[in-house]
Amino acid sequence: MGSLEIRQFMCLNDNFGVLAHDPETGATFAVDVPDADAVMSELQAAGWKLTHILITHHHADHTQGLAALKARTGAFVIIPRKSSDRVGPFDQKVDDGDVVPFGSDEIRCIATPGHTLDEISYWLPGSGVAFTGDTLFAMGCGRLLEASPEVMWASLEKLVEKLPSDTRIFCGHEYTLANARFAVSVDPANAALADRLAEVEALRAAGKPTLPTTMALELQTNPFLRVHDAGLQDAIGLAGVPAAEVFAEVRRRKDSF
Repeated sequence: MGSLEIRQFMCLNDNFGVLAHDPETGATFAVDVPDADAVMSELQAAGWKLTHILITHHHADHTQGLAALKARTGAFVIIPRKSSDRVGPFDQKVDDGDVVPFGSDEIRCIATPGHTLDEISYWLPGSGVAFTGDTLFAMGCGRLLEASPEVMWASLEKLVEKLPSDTRIFCGHEYTLANARFAVSVDPANAALADRLAEVEALRAAGKPTLPTTMALELQTNPFLRVHDAGLQDAIGLAGVPAAEVFAEVRRRKDSF
């Protein structure tokens, strides 16, 4: 794995701000800008100079600090191609399969529509980290605001296919405890999930973050990735049903949980 240094911090109510720094070159990127002041404070605490900003999708709670942060740092802004009429200022638009050099690694862009149509997840294979915005959460996935369940399921399948099991995954929000409590309702026989719920409850009680997660842990405990599992299918009365249909039902239940 590369030597990427990562600082994660809270912004707004439950958004995560993330800074990633390559000590070999000094290159530093922010993932989304919920709050420019919070990002600047973290940069100053770390002694890092911001060189890049990666935007995952157009929603205001991920972009509202972008213009101010760009003005204060001059950082190179990368946005999803499908965001270009809703997000600015920017320097480069990216789409699925694009690769952006960064420090001693590279940023691979993975289109993951579902929560929004423009969403891009960013993966740095040399450092073993991925930033999935509001697509994949710890034990959850984003609410479907602009696309069908089939589209989101295809995006999640793409992440499972591309990201190695030891990839550290950083998400856009601290939703883990609520996600875990829902997950138990649809996957009640999952012992790994029960253990993880207890761990997450302890972390939140101590005021500690629950991220990053890993792809291996999500495959064990995230009901939205476990829709092939016979136990989960039985628990929701959909034994033998195609995975995309099981996913749609799990998402429907989460929306009203």
